[in-house]
Amino acid sequence: MKSTFLTKGTCAKSIELELEGGIVRSVKFFGGCDGNLQGVSRLVEGMSADEAARRLRGIRCGRKATSCPDQLAQAIEQALNA
Repeated sequence: MKSTFLTKGTCAKSIELELEGGIVRSVKFFGGCDGNLQGVSRLVEGMSADEAARRLRGIRCGRKATSCPDQLAQAIEQALNA
């Protein structure tokens, strides 16, 4: 299942996410820090969606209340609940 998540409060504007059988198959960020976000994407690909969301949830970027990894956790949770 492929979905697009519009981020809030981050440099990245959106996340394209593909889950299959509860596993993260692909992640692509649009905007943001390209190298770091490619790294985050590759680290979670192949991981259980629940585990990826658990690990990323609550990460903050400086003084912001959220971060790109936290937004990815929210995107995963939204996709799982859809």
